[in-house]
Amino acid sequence: MTFDDLWFLADRADQQAEQAYHRLVDRYDPLELERVDRVSRGRFRTLAERIDRWGAPYGAHTVVHRDGEALVLVRHDAVGKWVLPGGAPDGGESLREAARRELGEEAGVDASYDGLAMVTRVEVRHGSYATWGVLPVFEARAETTEPAVSDPDGEISAARWFPFDALPEDTRDRGDLLEWHDRRF
Repeated sequence: MTFDDLWFLADRADQQAEQAYHRLVDRYDPLELERVDRVSRGRFRTLAERIDRWGAPYGAHTVVHRDGEALVLVRHDAVGKWVLPGGAPDGGESLREAARRELGEEAGVDASYDGLAMVTRVEVRHGSYATWGVLPVFEARAETTEPAVSDPDGEISAARWFPFDALPEDTRDRGDLLEWHDRRF
């Protein structure tokens, strides 16, 4: 019989996710969402390792808006969609610090952070393996108005303002963004 450490990794990741979830929702009143991502074994390991490290499989993102009328989206070439700016923490950054840095890199927008807009409980599955992590989306009000991409990873090709009532059809999590907007404004 072969030793399979994925069970232990998933268990540790669950514990980190639980801590990250409570640190976030105990401070804010975010829109809470859930989703399930079914992934390959290799991708499961990668995401479980991220959750074990930060409590989050995909880092943190920001919905930055101008008085609830428009928000900044960035064009993520590898995903082929318009997405919220965001990514994984570097070094000892908190999830909020990572969201702020990524907003600057991917969209070039300075913003005042108002709290947590949304938190998604992401269940990650591969076969009989499962773990979960949080996907925090922080809320921020724009202080600068012209987006400018300076992404060191080269994944982002454009950053633009879009009115909430005219989000592109190929916006990732479009329905969630509209639900948050309707709840908030």
